[in-house]
Amino acid sequence: MGRVLPWAAVVVLVVAVLVAGWTSPPRPAPVGSDTLGPDNGEVVADYLARAADSLTEAEADGDLEHWGLVSFTDAVGIDRVVELTDEVRVAQVLFRVPIDRVQTPLVPVAVPENPEAVRRAPSVAAGRLSLVEFGTERAARVGAVSAQRLADGCDCVVAAVLRGTPSQFRAVADAPDVRGVEVLPADAIAGRFAVTPLLPTHVETVVPGPDDGEV
Repeated sequence: MGRVLPWAAVVVLVVAVLVAGWTSPPRPAPVGSDTLGPDNGEVVADYLARAADSLTEAEADGDLEHWGLVSFTDAVGIDRVVELTDEVRVAQVLFRVPIDRVQTPLVPVAVPENPEAVRRAPSVAAGRLSLVEFGTERAARVGAVSAQRLADGCDCVVAAVLRGTPSQFRAVADAPDVRGVEVLPADAIAGRFAVTPLLPTHVETVVPGPDDGEV
């Protein structure tokens, strides 16, 4: 069994915070200034250009390892994450169940350095959602449906935090189902940066979508 990163201990708290405002999830309160992901209200094209520049800049570091965020064009299954990251360390998987015109919770799951642990992440996410007390009847229905679909192994991964070299990140970025890869400077420290994924529903700007669909 591999080592779980320091921010694994705050994941349950993060889920509880996200349930209160998952339409535009706040960044988990980190203890440093580094961030991965777009800002609220940021133009998607600007973020993708910024992410691409970060990878280009990291390539000047040669084989030094970095932390990075891969965001997918559409939500993918956990087996695809394992396949795509065969040469890269997966540290955190971010889930969001897609339901048309419904805002569903973002659930981050920290994972040990172990492909089987990555494959178990959907059931972990489902279990955490099932423990959350929701404030409204609609939110409770959304949470229950999301937990069930995660338990059933849905294609619900929207992003992942990785650890690897710039060349490894470049290989991930070149995959057809990857929308963007952002890389932090080599001196970034695990547990000291915030993470907010670029969701597939973010088309032009990073803003909440509609929440008037049936659950």
